[in-house]
Amino acid sequence: MIPTRRCITVLAVLLVLALLQIGFPELMLLMQLLLAGAIVAAALDLLLLRREPLPDVRRTVRGSIPVGVWSPVTLEISNATAREQWLQVHDHYPSGFATEGMPAEVSIPAERHARISYEIRPEQRGDGEFSGVDLVSRSVFGLWQRKRYLPLADSIKVYPNFRAISQYTLLATDHQLSQLGVKHRQRRGEGNDFHQLREYRPGDALRQIDWKASSRYHKLISKEYQDERDQQIVFMLDCGRRMRHLEQQGGHLDQALNAMLLLAYVATEQGDAVGFHAFGGVRRWYPPVKGGGVVKQLISTTYDIEATLEAADYLEAARELMPLQRRRSLIVLITNTRDEDNEDLLTAVKLLSRRHLVVVADLRETILDSTLEQSVTDISSAQRFHGVQSYLNNRTRNHDQLRHQGALTLDLLAEQLPVALVNQYFTVKASGRL
Repeated sequence: MIPTRRCITVLAVLLVLALLQIGFPELMLLMQLLLAGAIVAAALDLLLLRREPLPDVRRTVRGSIPVGVWSPVTLEISNATAREQWLQVHDHYPSGFATEGMPAEVSIPAERHARISYEIRPEQRGDGEFSGVDLVSRSVFGLWQRKRYLPLADSIKVYPNFRAISQYTLLATDHQLSQLGVKHRQRRGEGNDFHQLREYRPGDALRQIDWKASSRYHKLISKEYQDERDQQIVFMLDCGRRMRHLEQQGGHLDQALNAMLLLAYVATEQGDAVGFHAFGGVRRWYPPVKGGGVVKQLISTTYDIEATLEAADYLEAARELMPLQRRRSLIVLITNTRDEDNEDLLTAVKLLSRRHLVVVADLRETILDSTLEQSVTDISSAQRFHGVQSYLNNRTRNHDQLRHQGALTLDLLAEQLPVALVNQYFTVKASGRL
């Protein structure tokens, strides 16, 4: 219980009157009456406030929300008293969230309810916890305020912002990924798996003609092929300290997750199974699964993964994966390497390549490219240019060694990763290397 500004004002007036009675003794009786009345009113006001029941509060919030996006939260507050209630409300939203519209004030008529809406914006993926609500109510005469805490627990999951690549998935659904730079997939009839027989069409290759069927039907019959299905793609995601790097478009790990979700969507649409293996301070294994629900399951498996402070151990990760994934698969390793990682990564790729086809997507920082584009005007800029160029040359040699071990390599910016991975996937599908 705390006195309000009105209560302090009344006390100030009484103090002034008390000082006036020194010069005007005839005011003493009036002063005593006013003081007694004020004490009675304050006590009665305090008693009524203490006896008021705690308002009923219900919170409405979605169980899962995307990171970096404003999402609504609604509080419904019921007034069970016979008088109008004025309340200050502060919801204990998860720490680290940005908010708009909280704390809030509301006036609720007698035996009615009111709604307060505000927005939250999580800054990182993971779990969020609402613990309760602070309610500050005002007494009947407005002399006192009472602050009460109402436990009201709710949990939410903050998922990757799939909206960032929704344009990709939308175009993938409409078979229009070529508009974003994804190479056109093979037309049916030019794949690797037999699909059906049909009449010969001008332009069909001679190898497509089924001569036995043509003889039987007395007309040319062609074999129609389609891309191989029922293959398996396993992502190896580096969650170590190198993936903590932040770009304007977001952290390397967040962008890698978005790219992984896009390729998972495209691959499941092609009839392939998708799995996931995390390493570098985080250990998670999701075996390859087919079907339309794979993307949702991957989001549920990876939404709370954050880049750690540990160094990625590529060889250990490869050794962990080999007994888990025995069937030949396309292994997509997403990482951010340095020169000192090359020997460990090379050994890991050599091990994985004994059974699998490996794609190493090695992310590089935007500042490297921007440094090379800057003009060289003095010794400092020349040294910086030379240092970056030397680093990139070593990086190219490291990738050449990986290719020598049979791996496919992608050296690219994080923002280029989604389209590049899908292009590489279609290239592998067309080649029949799996």
